[in-house]
Amino acid sequence: MTLQQEIIQALGVKPTINAEEEVRRSVDFLKSYLQTYPFLRSLILGISGGQDSTLAGKLCQTAISELRQESGDASYQFIAVRLPYGIQADEQDCQDAIDFIKPDRVLTVNIKGAVLASEQALREAGIELSDFIRGNEKARERMKAQYSIAGMTKGVVVGTDHAAEAVTGFFTKYGDGGTDINPIFRLNKRQGKQLLAFLGCPEHLYKKAPTADLEDDRPSLPDEAALGVTYENIDDYLEGKTLDAGTAQIIEGWYLKTEHKRRPPITVFDDFWKK
Repeated sequence: MTLQQEIIQALGVKPTINAEEEVRRSVDFLKSYLQTYPFLRSLILGISGGQDSTLAGKLCQTAISELRQESGDASYQFIAVRLPYGIQADEQDCQDAIDFIKPDRVLTVNIKGAVLASEQALREAGIELSDFIRGNEKARERMKAQYSIAGMTKGVVVGTDHAAEAVTGFFTKYGDGGTDINPIFRLNKRQGKQLLAFLGCPEHLYKKAPTADLEDDRPSLPDEAALGVTYENIDDYLEGKTLDAGTAQIIEGWYLKTEHKRRPPITVFDDFWKK
């Protein structure tokens, strides 16, 4: 088995999908999890205004709406959380995503004060954060806020990790990578677009250039610029297509060096890191 085949198998990507079937698979997955643990009553998700959180949010709201109708239990809720760092440049996209999702409840937690306080505490201890590491601080503060909300609402924190993100490790460890349940894991970027098109999402929300937007020195830096490959390349790779050797090597390089992000903490029983 080639490394490409191993990666495709590990991430569960299909070469082609039926959007309606995949929507139903994700919705039923979320419903089943909540039904298995009856003490849970809410799904919590940060909404950024990008493709991935828009899709995950719509799936969450659909699952919760169906659960309420089928069970007669009005206590189920989906909580969409806005987590800006000060003023967000694409705030209108966030509002458009919320209008599309129509969540039961929307909370806004501005993380800037908390991040600055943490940065100052570290500075006083003699640690000066780089702009890149400050970006990770933002991602972890966003997740911390979501877990606090989940703790107070009997909730599950929903992630937006998908195959095109997982293969490159393009997420912050214990930040946006630290969630309870990931309903769009297995889909690549173009497949996520297919689901949103099927669901009737405004095109500008899934056709915009993806960006983590974590760095102050390079605001709205496109993911593809940071990765050195396009999502078209990554999606083709995950669908089993043949790429030029240099592009495939970049993707596989990201996969191998970020393996630790896709695993629990390393123990004496692990040896993947020795390869």
